[in-house]
Amino acid sequence: MLAYLTIFTTSFVIAFSGAMMPGPFMTMTIGESAKSGPWVGPKMIVGHAILEIGLLLALFFGLAPLFKKELFFIVIAIAGGAIMIWMAQSMFRSLPKLEIKTSATSENQVNLYLAGILMSLANPYWIIWWATIGMGYVLHSQKLGFTGIVFFFIGHILGDLVWYSTISFAVGKGRKFFSNKTYRILVGICAAFLSLFAGWLIFDGVVKLFAIN
Repeated sequence: MLAYLTIFTTSFVIAFSGAMMPGPFMTMTIGESAKSGPWVGPKMIVGHAILEIGLLLALFFGLAPLFKKELFFIVIAIAGGAIMIWMAQSMFRSLPKLEIKTSATSENQVNLYLAGILMSLANPYWIIWWATIGMGYVLHSQKLGFTGIVFFFIGHILGDLVWYSTISFAVGKGRKFFSNKTYRILVGICAAFLSLFAGWLIFDGVVKLFAIN
């Protein structure tokens, strides 16, 4: 039992190495929490967890080497950067009409689960984390059988949940202190950050593309 608890605890702590990295997931969590309340983070993590279960199965079926290929990173970086730029531009265009809502609609709730999946896919460093740190943990946990992998995944996803719930609740509970102007400034800052992050990803991808030619 000690071995399982060790895997769970270390997986929980190491999860923060990926969760705390800034990117589209965090940007959307902050922006949507200010608008729709403190449950945005947990709902997005549900979608994130579904995607990670699929990725875990993919690694088991032998796709790990693909994730480590340079060309794979280049494609994901450029495509992900393009998606982020589109998101950022949409956020900028919506600024004049943005208003803080006092409650989330059912449509928002459904979209947040999907957003958890899409925002994870939009960040190539999520795949890199799984192809390196994550894969190492999977191989280590596999020594204890299926139960070991379950303990690893539960610890991992709880780490993500704790981090993003903390952010979401901090912003969501504080939204009553936000005016519409403050909210628009916050979203504008998030959009600007997303644009810079996207530009850096695309630049990095293009540099690597020319390097292998």
